[in-house]
Amino acid sequence: MAVNAKGEEITSIWTPANVITCVRIVFIPLFMIASEVSFAALSAGDLVAGMSAGVWASIAFVLYVVLSATDKVDGDLARKRGEVTDFGKFLDPIADKLLVFSALLILLEHGLVNVWFVFIILLREFLVSALRMVASANGEVIAADKLGKAKTAVTMVSLCSYLLTIAVAACDPSFGPLGLLHTISWATMVTAVVLTVISGLQYFWNARHVIFRV
Repeated sequence: MAVNAKGEEITSIWTPANVITCVRIVFIPLFMIASEVSFAALSAGDLVAGMSAGVWASIAFVLYVVLSATDKVDGDLARKRGEVTDFGKFLDPIADKLLVFSALLILLEHGLVNVWFVFIILLREFLVSALRMVASANGEVIAADKLGKAKTAVTMVSLCSYLLTIAVAACDPSFGPLGLLHTISWATMVTAVVLTVISGLQYFWNARHVIFRV
């Protein structure tokens, strides 16, 4: 029987933390729609469409920042209330990956990030997920470490920076520091990819006894 921090039995999977996680997942397609509408308006080329592009790009940016901020809220809330459930453990990493890859794929579609960046991040996620499944089958849990959490944080900061650059460019293409914003976005993405590789290698090194077990 699972109990919360107050000693009360948890009788439903719909804890506040799990509700927040589900809301994050529901809003990810809305973020994607806003982004795609902004790019479609930009490609139209007329003044009205240009104004519309700025509005939609700004909506997409704000949505993504809010969704990224809630990445830590649901986990902290579940631990604080003592309502860590198997449903939450299953759903939270899915929400995190959907949030990251929804933005990465949109940026890739419009040529704003290198395909190799996306491939490396995707490959790492597949490999670490497979590693966790193998470890779980052997009764071990591989939790996210500080380096893995730093990788996620830097990745989301980079994606927010890219989306801010798009929103600023859509609202005012002549904005002076636009080039600086793009440079910051690119630099943080490179940092995220480097952390992705290092943290992935660290996971496998720490779990080598699981991989090479006969």
